Amino acid sequence: MNQENQLQRQQRTIIDKEVSWDKTQVIMSKTNAFGIIEYANEVFVDVSGYEDYELMGQPHNIIRHPDMPKVIFKVLWENLKNGKNFHAIVKNLAKSGRYYWVITDFEISRDENDVIVNYFGRRQAVPQEVIALHIEPLYKKLLQIEAASGMEFSEKYLIGFLEEKGKSYVEYIKDLIFEQERGHAKFDQYEEKHVEEEDEEQRGFFGRLFNR
Repeated sequence: MNQENQLQRQQRTIIDKEVSWDKTQVIMSKTNAFGIIEYANEVFVDVSGYEDYELMGQPHNIIRHPDMPKVIFKVLWENLKNGKNFHAIVKNLAKSGRYYWVITDFEISRDENDVIVNYFGRRQAVPQEVIALHIEPLYKKLLQIEAASGMEFSEKYLIGFLEEKGKSYVEYIKDLIFEQERGHAKFDQYEEKHVEEEDEEQRGFFGRLFNR
């Protein structure tokens, strides 16, 4: 990030109000292997409040909200760099200082040498009840731990939290959204199935969520 944009981000006033946007739309972006933005669709531009030219060539963390625990991005990037899609619930920071919550979905592009060259990200809205009842309390706790003891112990807490639930992070997110959205048109034909491979089940659920 150049010094001018970094200064603007530091000076941005955080506004505890949500961006007003069409939550049926999908925010899309393309970055290189280092997270530098190479493309942003009109929905991304509209919701983030940045113009196309302000986003191109910038790190995707230009929209990172200070309410987000660092450990969530650590886990997300560990998965992406290993070639694994990852569904994370993220609070983003618009140029205005307002926030918007999304869930992530990625396609990973490789070159002829099987080296990752691009990430195609899709993001869409998350049910407010999931955020208020489950995600905000968890993320607040992780932030408190990071401030007091560092990210190492924030990660240990997250691992313990998920072990108690008996689920991975992605499974936990999937179940929260499924329970909230049960009966909606997008899921009315979806039934939980016990399959041998968890990835297959998750692909089925998130494929329906992202209409792909």
